[in-house]
Amino acid sequence: MTLSLPLVFVLGVITWAAIKFLGVRMWVAVVIALFGFLLSQTFLAPAIESGTRSGVDVVDGTRH
Repeated sequence: MTLSLPLVFVLGVITWAAIKFLGVRMWVAVVIALFGFLLSQTFLAPAIESGTRSGVDVVDGTRH
């Protein structure tokens, strides 16, 4: 059985858990999210995408 979840949902759950259980303040989570959106528009975006895809491949077991 394959389960497909949108990345936004997964990140939302992680953020909720960090705020609820780790005591991360809401404004810190908002600043990190905004920084991520700004970072995606820079020259670093291709490197981030490549690293993310490689990490997903390792987790999925499609890459050894």
